Amino acid sequence: MKHSIHLCLFPLLIALISGCGLLRKSAKDEFVDGYYRQRFTGKKQLVYVNVDENKVLVYPVHSKETSPEPDTANVLAFYSEENHSKALPVSIFSKKSLDLDFLTTPLKYRFPTAGIPRQLNSNLNGSIYVGMRTDRYVLHYHSTPLRKAERSITHLGFSAGLFSGLGNTAINPTTTQDQVNQEYDGIIWSKGIAGIVAINNFTAGLALGFDNLLDTNRRYWAYQYKPWIGLSFGLNLN
Repeated sequence: MKHSIHLCLFPLLIALISGCGLLRKSAKDEFVDGYYRQRFTGKKQLVYVNVDENKVLVYPVHSKETSPEPDTANVLAFYSEENHSKALPVSIFSKKSLDLDFLTTPLKYRFPTAGIPRQLNSNLNGSIYVGMRTDRYVLHYHSTPLRKAERSITHLGFSAGLFSGLGNTAINPTTTQDQVNQEYDGIIWSKGIAGIVAINNFTAGLALGFDNLLDTNRRYWAYQYKPWIGLSFGLNLN
């Protein structure tokens, strides 16, 4: 039993060690220099994007044996705030990456079980989430009265993966089918799958999970191994 608790605490220890990462704005929310995929002439291709304060340059990429390399001698696209003489189309850049998040689920919907009606629980919990993520950056240019093209970027992120962590839950006669007379907050191990959507720096998603009570009353707990659906919020760690 002690080994199980130690294994469950491990993800939360990682989150605490990475505390600085939780407080800073995620780089995935920002459109920065790097490799992206963009559609040219009806076909998506790998490009390298150089983002400056007033302009965006898009270079083609040559495939090398070790890694891709931008061809700086050619420019596929040039976007500038001074380029107001012609309309600039909306451009979409995308990239895929591994997603590592600290996830919390403040609302859990539990299905009816063992004579207990449906529940909407709000208990303290935290998990480490790992998944595959796709980020899209929509580049807009709007004309201003000063005859400049003002740049705006909308970020959209989509991710799906697995989570595991700890939380607490109410243990009482109702949730233990009158097998436990005392009332206390039990420690649970939560795990499951989640889908996350990010819009700019706001991140939320839905989770499908299962909980295990980590004490000797787990055999009486009505929700042991029972599924729940929850509303989750995440903070990106990588």
